[in-house]
Amino acid sequence: MATAIITGASQGIGACIAKRLAKDGFDIAINHYPSESDKANAENVAKECQEFGVKAICFPADVSKYADCEEMVKAIKAEFGTIDVLVNNAGITKDGLLARMSEESYDAVIAVNQKSVFNMTKHVATVMMRQRSGHIINLASVAGLYGNPGQFNYSASKAAIIGMTKTTAKEFGSRGITCNAVAPGFIKTPMTDKLTDAQRDAMIAQIAMKRYGEVEEIAGVVSFLASSDSSYVTGQVIEISGGLSM
Repeated sequence: MATAIITGASQGIGACIAKRLAKDGFDIAINHYPSESDKANAENVAKECQEFGVKAICFPADVSKYADCEEMVKAIKAEFGTIDVLVNNAGITKDGLLARMSEESYDAVIAVNQKSVFNMTKHVATVMMRQRSGHIINLASVAGLYGNPGQFNYSASKAAIIGMTKTTAKEFGSRGITCNAVAPGFIKTPMTDKLTDAQRDAMIAQIAMKRYGEVEEIAGVVSFLASSDSSYVTGQVIEISGGLSM
C-alpha cells in the first residue's frame, strides 16, 4: 500500500488532508509538533484515518530542525516500507507590520514554513529517487503570490516555497517525481470565525465566489496531485481562492 506523510497534520488543513488521503487508500504518517496538546490532536486524527481501513501512525518532530526530519523520515521508511507522497503543510503565522516586526518573529516563521520544506524534501526525495516515483505537494498561499500587509514574514516564506516547488520539479522530474504547490486563499477556519462582521464582509468582497473556501476543498486538490491522475503535472502552483486574484 502507498504511504503519505503530512507535516503539521494534527489540526486544520493538515488534518483534513490526512483524512482525505486515508479515504483514498494511503497509509498515513501524521507528523505533529512534539507537545502534549498536538499529540492528543494527532492521535484523534489517526483514529479517524484508521476508520478507512488504512494504517495511520503519529510521528512527533519539529520539522524546522534538520536532524528531527532525518530521524522521522528514517522511522517512517522503516515502518511503512515506501514513501509515495509528501505533503509539506506545517506552518505558523506571527503577523505584524514590518516596522514593528521583531527579528525573532521573522526567523520563527521562516524556520517553520520554509526551512521545513527543505528539510523534508531533501530526506524524502532520497527515498523517492530510489523508488523512481513520488509526489511532493507544498502548501503555499495567495500571500506568497500577491503579498499581504502585516505578513512580511509569512508572505516571504510562501513565495520561497513556490520557487522551491518549481526547482524541485526540475531537479527530480527525470526520476519520476512530481512536485506541485497549492495556494489557498481565504479558508474558513477557527481564525476566520473570530473576525468581526465588517472584517468578514471586506474579505468576502474581494472573492469572485463571495464565500470562504472550505478545508475539504484544499484536500480535494491535494488528493488529485497525490494520484496517478496528475502524473504529467509538475512545477505548478494551483490557486484555491474562489477567484480572489481576478
